[in-house]
Amino acid sequence: MDLAYICEWEKWPKSTHCPSGPLACTWSCRNLIAFTTDLRSDDQDLTRMIHILDTEHPWDVHSIRSEHSEAITCLEWDQSGSRLLSADADGQIKCWSMADHLANSWESPVGSVVEGDPIVALSWLHNGVKLALHVEKSGASSFGEKFSRVKFSPSLTLFGGKPMEGWIAVTVSGLVTVSLLKPSGQVLTSTESLCRLRGRVALADIAFTGGGNIVVATADGSSASPVQLYKVCVSVVNEKCRIDTELLPSLFMRCTTDLSRRDRLPAITHLKFLARDMSEQVLLCASSQTSSVVECWSLRKEGLPVNNIFQQLSPAVGDKQPTILKWRILSATNDLDRVSAVALPKLPISLTNTDLKVASDTQFYPGLGLALAFHDGSVHIVHRLSLQTMAIFYSSAAPRPIDEPALKRPRTTGPAVHFKAMQLSWTSLALVGIDNHGRLSMLRISPSMGHSLDVGLALRHLLFLLEYCMVTGYDWWDILLHVQPGMVQSLVEKLHEEYTRQKAELQQVLSTRILAMKASLCKLSPCTVTRVCDYHAKLFLIAISSTLKSLLRPHVLNTPDKSPGDRLTEICAKITDVGGSSSILQATLGPTPTLQVPLLSAREDPSGVLHVLPSPTTALGDMVGVTGNKDEAAWVASPGALYVWAPGGRQEFQAVLPRGSKGRQVS
Repeated sequence: MDLAYICEWEKWPKSTHCPSGPLACTWSCRNLIAFTTDLRSDDQDLTRMIHILDTEHPWDVHSIRSEHSEAITCLEWDQSGSRLLSADADGQIKCWSMADHLANSWESPVGSVVEGDPIVALSWLHNGVKLALHVEKSGASSFGEKFSRVKFSPSLTLFGGKPMEGWIAVTVSGLVTVSLLKPSGQVLTSTESLCRLRGRVALADIAFTGGGNIVVATADGSSASPVQLYKVCVSVVNEKCRIDTELLPSLFMRCTTDLSRRDRLPAITHLKFLARDMSEQVLLCASSQTSSVVECWSLRKEGLPVNNIFQQLSPAVGDKQPTILKWRILSATNDLDRVSAVALPKLPISLTNTDLKVASDTQFYPGLGLALAFHDGSVHIVHRLSLQTMAIFYSSAAPRPIDEPALKRPRTTGPAVHFKAMQLSWTSLALVGIDNHGRLSMLRISPSMGHSLDVGLALRHLLFLLEYCMVTGYDWWDILLHVQPGMVQSLVEKLHEEYTRQKAELQQVLSTRILAMKASLCKLSPCTVTRVCDYHAKLFLIAISSTLKSLLRPHVLNTPDKSPGDRLTEICAKITDVGGSSSILQATLGPTPTLQVPLLSAREDPSGVLHVLPSPTTALGDMVGVTGNKDEAAWVASPGALYVWAPGGRQEFQAVLPRGSKGRQVS
């Protein structure tokens, strides 16, 4: 684990910008990071700011004046990475969405509020999509075997089984509030108490079960008090949102059973489910001013012993033994330095015994480790089940051997720089942390946790994760951090080979993603950088092709007039000159302006490189094209724009490219 980069925000004056009190940070599947700071005015009023940056271009930060009146306590991306929830200490929740699909333009059209009740936990409702990685089958040819769809029900469904969108939040007074987004744009909101006897909730977290229920874990902050868990069921009855709650078994931290340790560790400072879709495992941390203890618990179904007398009276009892739910501790740490932040994995890796054994044998650890940040400035990656240390990063302290246990040690004089908030990327190959000075640090986490691997096994690990991103549509920037220039050619070839093994229908779905992935890989090596423009050109041609195909669909079925597709086909049949490189197809589509579409000639050589010959074209309306002086014009397409060099100078057009394409604009 090593440092990739640090952002210090020199353009932000330290006199006005300061880290927010409860610093919130979240990482989306599109590799967008959102975090909070406070902007102090001359009269000492605070403006709550939300900052959004792309991990590939961290120097370009977009800041949003959130208009939250109190400190922002929670930030949460949705599963598509395009919408963001923010909640504050006054009970206000805002839903932010991209305007025109731009990462530097955000708007908040909807939201909800629990008046005067601070929000301590926030989450989007689950959409029922869960794709698990099977390390045991990483060598299989079919993507369906490597990544299996886990049977998981959405939190709430519409007619026809479509997941209903919305969010759930827990307040400090023990209320749970649910807001549902109807297709019409209306928001249905309901609030209910978690239990009849309400109490203070200092910490809370939310997880989901495979049956569509929601589990909420709460603690009042004292290690002498139990950690309470509740099952929450959400439904819609007569166009109104209904919430039903049920008390689940609670637990006490094991470190509190010893009275001396309970006095030394008076507070529970962190309460987290190990995964949003894994409500059976919870992580707890009890702390003092100088030390912490971390425990991992699991909820299991155990048999309840029945006396022989009752078995004789009721034979049915003897046939089927009754069961109860009971919390059992999986692992615990010794006394550590005080924990300042916790980051949990998002990668849904399969945790069967076979998969865990293969992962250990091949040293494939993404999704198996969680991150603990300490007040001495160090960061430890520990196994999510055993809590054994797998990797260590030191920011300010002197390095120690990896095999030295992470025991409590004397604190250094003066306040050490430490992370107040952390998040793992969606493939667990990168970690972002924001320290107590407001700086953002990006760390690289090796798939093998620093163990030396042969090149073939390292390529296999990276290829497995790239394939997962290609299937799910997640961004793969964090994987590129670990690709060496000498690996690029082999990765591109193996990726193409695995792609061609899939069914034709799946290849059609993944066609644009693999091109964008090849383009981003080829940027990393000087031997393959010349292919990047070819792949972007092919993506551009696919975008034009998709736009033309969409014109073939008539706006209204059974219309007596000719549809745009009919008119386009009729004009195509009249054109005879299609051999020259400067041929232009002109079609008049009803009241819209004349549309000129380029006919670019392209060929692909045996090595897979696409060669495109530019031609003079013009774009009107919503279409995209290039302009120049016949074959003297040169052009480059990138995901955000299209740049053209011609005798008259450079011209820029907005490009229409498929989602998932990555690249940097060419200057």
